Parts: sequence; structure tokens; C-alpha cells
Amino acid sequence: MRYLVILKGTQPAGPPPEGLMDAIMQLGAEATGSGAMLDNGGLAPSASGARVTVAGGELSVMDGPFAESKEFISYAVYEVRTKEEAVEWASRFMKLHLDLWTGWEGESEVVKIMGPEDFAPPS
Repeated sequence: MRYLVILKGTQPAGPPPEGLMDAIMQLGAEATGSGAMLDNGGLAPSASGARVTVAGGELSVMDGPFAESKEFISYAVYEVRTKEEAVEWASRFMKLHLDLWTGWEGESEVVKIMGPEDFAPPS
């Protein structure tokens, strides 16, 4: 099963603390080496994005930035046997932030990516 993990957070003033990026790279290498992580990347601030919405029978496009206090920061795609495994990888990533970046706050959303196995066979 594939899962998408999306990291949202707020950035404290100043750069990330020394050691955080090394710890993230080490965890990423472990996840990739085990075959669990298929892809990952950082995401630009919402100021460079847009939101496309359908509501009330209308389609609208709004350029960023958006008012939410938490920005999308990064994503990762995992191929694992269970949701619990995906949650474990996300938890390990979040723990690095908890342990190494005082004042940082964020959340990771773990969402299953639908595949052919999730749909009824054609009749």
C-alpha cells in the first residue's frame, strides 16, 4: 500500500538548528534503503501557489499566499504493508523536529493513495 505523508508547520524565526537537516537526511536514507520511501521533496511557500475551488456552481482561482498559519512544507510517498508503518515513519520524522527544534510546531497527515486494489473489479 502506498501512503502520502504531508508535513504542515510553522517556522520559528531563524534557520533550522544545526543537526536537524543531517538527522532528516539520515532518516530519509534509512527509509529509502529499506524500500519504504519512494519519493519525497520540499514544497515552496504558498505565496508561489494557487488554489482552484469549485463552490456554488462556480470555479475560482486564488493566488497565494493563503491565510492559514501552517504552510505545507514537504511530502513523502511510502510503500508499506500497513497504515501503522506509514504512521511510524511520519512519527520518527516529527520526533526529529520535537527533539531538535525548540518551538517548532507542525503536523503530518498520512493519507492512503488509492490503487487498483481499492476498486471493485469490472463486471
